[in-house]
Amino acid sequence: MGRKYFGTDGIRGRVGDDRINPELVLKLGWAAGRVLGNGNGGKVLIGKDTRISGYLFESALEAGLVAAGMDIRLLGPMPTPGIAYLTRTLRAVTGIVISASHNPYYDNGIKFFSSDGCKLQDEVEEAIEAEMERPLKTVPSAELGKAERVEDAAGRYIEFCKSTVHSSMRLNGLKLVVDCANGATYHIAPHVFEELGAEVVVIGNEPDGLNINDEVGSTHPKALQRAVLEHGADAGVAFDGDGDRLIMVDHEGSIVDGDGVLYVIARSRLERSQGLRGKVVGTQMTNLGLEMALRELGLELERTKVGDRYIMEVLKLNDWILGGEPSGHVICLDRTTTGDGIVAALQVLEAMVVGNSSLHDLTRDMPRLPQTLVNVDLGKGDPARVMSAPVVKEAVADAEAVLGDKGRVLLRPSGTEPLIRVMVEGTEAPRVTELANAIADAVKSVLQA
Repeated sequence: MGRKYFGTDGIRGRVGDDRINPELVLKLGWAAGRVLGNGNGGKVLIGKDTRISGYLFESALEAGLVAAGMDIRLLGPMPTPGIAYLTRTLRAVTGIVISASHNPYYDNGIKFFSSDGCKLQDEVEEAIEAEMERPLKTVPSAELGKAERVEDAAGRYIEFCKSTVHSSMRLNGLKLVVDCANGATYHIAPHVFEELGAEVVVIGNEPDGLNINDEVGSTHPKALQRAVLEHGADAGVAFDGDGDRLIMVDHEGSIVDGDGVLYVIARSRLERSQGLRGKVVGTQMTNLGLEMALRELGLELERTKVGDRYIMEVLKLNDWILGGEPSGHVICLDRTTTGDGIVAALQVLEAMVVGNSSLHDLTRDMPRLPQTLVNVDLGKGDPARVMSAPVVKEAVADAEAVLGDKGRVLLRPSGTEPLIRVMVEGTEAPRVTELANAIADAVKSVLQA
């Protein structure tokens, strides 16, 4: 069955468009309640990030779910991985996240977690879509659901995050800058690091509904770099709007992306004999330098399609525990059930404390091949038509011929935004940038035509 609404990470779009509007979200809540409740009702958690449209869609979801006979527990602003954790520990039928992650405030989205804190299987999402095509019928009044707020949601999740490192681990003596992207971690992440003993400087912690991800957070790390240098911090951590990804900065102001985070955690697990099973999982975007550095440690890298759901599929299929993306989705399945920015940051900070090392020292042995990513706005264009156009295929072939076996080209549509992503990796930065721009120009020429 074709998927009409769900993408690679739930449903997402511009608020008010045909993919994310109050009428659709109300129907989505009802359909999800019907499928996941299986006619027996049950408890559903709803959490959100800080964008202004969260109020709108929270109410629409609540109405649809109640009409299907489901009871609601409202979490308020809560990081996506926190909702996954609470779904599992509060024994809910499902957890629903209202968020567009790293996107601007005028976008929003809906994604689901199953009762075990993992993202829904494709066939469940397809069943929800099928139910959405049916007329909405409210259960009898005596069977309608009720809604109440979970008052201690933030505290529960803060304690969970702290539990993912050794009970004796302290961050005393470390000064950290924490950038909350004016998003869902604003009232949680600073407390986690402070309660473990760190001196914390917080930025991006004043959400107003419109400033989420606005020149702050993991997609805009310059704010974090400036703050780390200004305050003489030992390290910095930036989250995205919903807190499931992170970017770090060392004391010199250098960025440590998801690949660097993954390397530090993998090496730390090996050095401390913490049972790093099997391969480390990355994606087609993972820098070749990480693959080379892991090989030096005796580890293999397995690549998947871009998207944390594909990383998760490979990890679970093989009973492996560690994977991630350069964008900062890092999954530690020996700690939690989904990508978690705060949990991943704690694993890196623990490696710094145990090894008495700086973040700069811990990432020094991982080379980075120059990599250029160019995003081309697709508008309403058809990505398959654009990527199969002769001029685009020719530009890709020319770049691959230049790079030979010392580089890679990746051309793909975004799974969450109307973009074509062009990535080129090689040994010479100027040439890599030149080739990426040439392919992007070919894509633009097709769209303009």
